[in-house]
Amino acid sequence: MKCLRLAIVAAALGSASLCGAVTKTLDLPPDPFPLKASPLPGYQKALASCVACHSAEYMAYQPPSAARPYWDAMVKRMKTVFKAPLDDADMPAIVDYLARTYGAEQAP
Repeated sequence: MKCLRLAIVAAALGSASLCGAVTKTLDLPPDPFPLKASPLPGYQKALASCVACHSAEYMAYQPPSAARPYWDAMVKRMKTVFKAPLDDADMPAIVDYLARTYGAEQAP
């Protein structure tokens, strides 16, 4: 029985070391469409969350007349449908940034 336990432990240790032996990296090209810089708190939150999954070009393709409820729905959709790693507490600031930077609340 002791030999069987040793064999199981040895097999587990051997397979564990194989799993961590290969490290893969992925180098993406630079994004030609960065987020529009802003002093709004949502800008930093969008940098940390939104462009981790998609280009800022996605925001530029949205209607510039889009009102705040549109952006709110889009941010909620990203979280619920696409499982974006957004903290609920950060979502209002991101919506504010998007509405004021890409939507109907843009300064003329």
